[in-house]
Amino acid sequence: MQGRIVLTLACVLAAAGASARISNVTDPDAPRSLPAQGPVSVQWEDPAQFSEIRYSHNPSESRRGHWVEQLARYLREQAQARLPAGERLEVVITDIDRAGDFEPQRSINLQDTRVIRELYPPRIELRFRRLDAGGGVIAEGERKLTNSAFLHTGRTDSDPLRYEEDLIDTWVKRELPAPVRAGS
Repeated sequence: MQGRIVLTLACVLAAAGASARISNVTDPDAPRSLPAQGPVSVQWEDPAQFSEIRYSHNPSESRRGHWVEQLARYLREQAQARLPAGERLEVVITDIDRAGDFEPQRSINLQDTRVIRELYPPRIELRFRRLDAGGGVIAEGERKLTNSAFLHTGRTDSDPLRYEEDLIDTWVKRELPAPVRAGS
């Protein structure tokens, strides 16, 4: 009986240690696309090549977390809400540079703090294909999303990806205009 308790405790501790491991967007087992679900598919190229990591003053902090997948999920949700019935949208994110940066000249206590200034606007680059119900291409292309006035959008929530989400919102509204309602 006591052996089972020790074994169970050892398993719990091992699982806790494994889940406590810090994950990075560049981990070899990190996804490179969202699971197929609905009419919008989102993939991304290797995040290790994204400007956010390559040009960061603190690349280890820039790699931390699941922010690429979170932005991909947000993009899918926003596009699905506006995509006309029967159409599909395929998106490949080719580059991301998040708003702000880590400033090396800051004190040692602030080296892991992302500083948000107009000097560091958010940027997202992507390729897309919009398809009709028969698979015909309605639109396709590459887009470079950026907003140099990102600090003046009026959004005040604390979401760390709010500036990048604003870029996605603007692109989705431009690419997928709201359908014209009958009688309007």
